[in-house]
Amino acid sequence: MGKTYIDTVKYVVHTDLEIDGIVEKPDVVGAIFGQTEGLLGDELDLRELQKSGRIGRIEVNINTKSGKSIGEIVLPSSLDRVETAILSAALETVDRVGPCEAKIKVKTIEDTRTVKRDQVVNRAKFLLKGMMSEIMPERKEISELVREEVKLADVQAYGPEKLAAGPNIDDADHLIVVEGRADVLTMLKADIRNVICLQGKVVPKTVMELSHKKTMTVFVDGDRGGDLIIKQLADCAEIDFVAKAPDGKEVEELMGKEILMAL
Repeated sequence: MGKTYIDTVKYVVHTDLEIDGIVEKPDVVGAIFGQTEGLLGDELDLRELQKSGRIGRIEVNINTKSGKSIGEIVLPSSLDRVETAILSAALETVDRVGPCEAKIKVKTIEDTRTVKRDQVVNRAKFLLKGMMSEIMPERKEISELVREEVKLADVQAYGPEKLAAGPNIDDADHLIVVEGRADVLTMLKADIRNVICLQGKVVPKTVMELSHKKTMTVFVDGDRGGDLIIKQLADCAEIDFVAKAPDGKEVEELMGKEILMAL
């Protein structure tokens, strides 16, 4: 039995098929093998070519109408251009299928590599367009990105509770207490380095102790949660100043100018 597939398809032969009678697909395939046998010599014998995987399975699509069978034949080939053309011409010599007269006419010989090249070109155009649409950051923007990354790298874990904090906690006389780590990062982006966070609902012992040693400002979100934090801190720590984000805003959402205005 011949191979039903081939590793590399170079060409695909498409033919029209018209038969004066009603036949089945195996009848057409049998007629093709039978009537081309010995026509082109052993090197281009269809059976041998299929066994060696140089041509693929012959596909036949047929519809019957008014006592006739009309359709197409599709033959994949890994032969070279000349051999494929010869084989295509040989298909047109088949003039009978069983007792019925038949006519086979080659429509196209499709070069699959051309199709693939077109696909590659079109895909490459799309990818290139996407690359060109990406705006490269200006030198100034790159510098700002680097500066921000350096600032964020200054976050430290302070005290036994490992609270997120800026690098100036020990050196500064005045500290700013915020709610969480994200707030600390926002403050560092604004070049405010004497900041430490509560990092939870319970006021950390470290913050309580610092409040007795340094001037302390509490900076909270502009919502009811912020009010509760202020009340909680006031019960167990010494607060010198209170600052709030604008109504409905969180500290981590603020830009540098908004932070300075709130403080």
